[in-house]
Amino acid sequence: MTAFTTRPEILGTFGVVTSTHWIASAVGMSILEKGGNAFDAAVATGFVLQIVEPHLCGPGGDMPAILYSKKKDKVEVICAQAPAPAGATIEHYTREGLKLIPGDGLLATVIPGAFDGWMLMLRDYGRLTVRDVLEPAIHYAEKGHPVLPRVSATIAGLADFYRKEWPTSYDTWLPGGAAPEPWSNFKNPVLAETWKRVVAEAESKSDREAQIEAARDAYYRGFVAEAIDSYVSKTEVMDASGARHKGVLTADDMTNWRATIEEPQTYDYHGWTVAKIGPWGQGPVFLQTLALLKGFDLAGMDPAGADFVHTVTEAMKLAFADREVYYGDPNFTKVPLESLLSDAYADERRRLISPEASLALRPGKLASFEGQYDLTMQMLDAPEAKGGAVYEPTMSHLTEKRGDTVHIDVIDREGNMVSVTPSGGWLQSSPIIPGLGFCLNSRAQMFWLQPGLPSSLAPGKRPRTTLTPTMALHEGRPTLAFGTPGGDQQEQWQLSFFLRYVHHGLNLQEAIDKPLFHSTHFPSSFYPRTREPGGLTAEANFSADVLDTLRKKGHQLTVAPEWTVGRLTAARRDADGLLRAAATPRLMQAYAIGR
Repeated sequence: MTAFTTRPEILGTFGVVTSTHWIASAVGMSILEKGGNAFDAAVATGFVLQIVEPHLCGPGGDMPAILYSKKKDKVEVICAQAPAPAGATIEHYTREGLKLIPGDGLLATVIPGAFDGWMLMLRDYGRLTVRDVLEPAIHYAEKGHPVLPRVSATIAGLADFYRKEWPTSYDTWLPGGAAPEPWSNFKNPVLAETWKRVVAEAESKSDREAQIEAARDAYYRGFVAEAIDSYVSKTEVMDASGARHKGVLTADDMTNWRATIEEPQTYDYHGWTVAKIGPWGQGPVFLQTLALLKGFDLAGMDPAGADFVHTVTEAMKLAFADREVYYGDPNFTKVPLESLLSDAYADERRRLISPEASLALRPGKLASFEGQYDLTMQMLDAPEAKGGAVYEPTMSHLTEKRGDTVHIDVIDREGNMVSVTPSGGWLQSSPIIPGLGFCLNSRAQMFWLQPGLPSSLAPGKRPRTTLTPTMALHEGRPTLAFGTPGGDQQEQWQLSFFLRYVHHGLNLQEAIDKPLFHSTHFPSSFYPRTREPGGLTAEANFSADVLDTLRKKGHQLTVAPEWTVGRLTAARRDADGLLRAAATPRLMQAYAIGR
């Protein structure tokens, strides 16, 4: 008898697209039908997600991608996480009276990276044109799209603040003075015109590659950069600090930046090689946790049982503690990943995992990094660093409506694969830039204003982002692409999915449907950077006995309503060319399509 799942695991041989919104997934599939490959489909899907999930990502945001090109026969990373502007110094921010970088407003902005990343993917891996990949986004911005209830609620919650403090956002998101009703047809004509102008400038050139370069120039060295510079240089806006500040981003910062292609960080686990982004993100946390879990018989545990949840949680807590002490932009700081991923280090750290939940933050202390360890712990152990955690981007001083992230996985019939997690530039981040129809990101909030840390603020430095797509090779063959939105939870929800998939014989949809959990024990990456020692959130989908056992083990348990935690999507290519895809039913937005 076939096991029940909330949705079928999608099977086919032509192509599969899965993303956090059904319209975006349908657009990606249409690009495959049009003759585009997986990379073309991902680009078009990404631009549409900026329209239909504007509370989760936008054109001023950022993104990392992990991809496998059949032509290159290589797994690579596109880093479209741009760095801090030249004027973003600790001295400047502290003179502004700040101890933490706010989670919104113009001082929270780094160079917007997503557009250049998408154009790099299109140029070097795709085969369609700028017009091909932007036309669907232009359509939904100009003709409208059904407003998600969460978008409507977010806008309504910010209406008074927008009216008083961010009038350009008020004009965009509350046309006629009212928030759009749930499922009403919402338009952003100014953004549509921005993309039309980018397409026009691209098509002033004759060949495809020159068109893509012209589009990049229009954004980073042309009218888009000029509009951003003009607004940021002249405007003070209210932010989470309770004061008004100007930003430091300039057109010169944008002119001199390009997205890059990098090698992934990898780790071997039970016949799989997992590929992640480097320590400028949190990707290696996933790999460190796998190293710790190698020493446990996870296959012998119930994948929805208390032993599984406890063991995985305690391992994650150790890996995330190391994130706080050691991770940062490797162009600026030495990150000892070889040591952190070594068998010897994992063996030593694994001994800290006991049958009881730990309430202590316990990073490892590596030789030659003692001073860095002590400085980090001194900061994190301060009384103000503990308390109610904020584990997704938010404007909690104004509204309970949270920003977050989106995700896309695509595989085509040629075997090309891409996993990408776009984020930033959500409608809560900062005011709309006049004449562009979009706002900037708030990624700088992930820097610390204390000098001497791997993630201390510095000009030209990438913030240690939470965005973390995943690709996994099975016995050396690129097989699986997956990911989720969720800030600090991204690695945690993906890890549960992957372990259940690898150890328990579940298909993609079965693994996604299993009840989810995450720790809030370690410091949040988002303003105000607090933590809840021993904090564990678990869905009510777990049995009462499991939840009770977790409490008895000492976890500070929060039970979330059923089907509310995580937004996972995943896609797979089998050795015989069969394609599979799945998407979470949670929030009733994500969708997998394929044939």
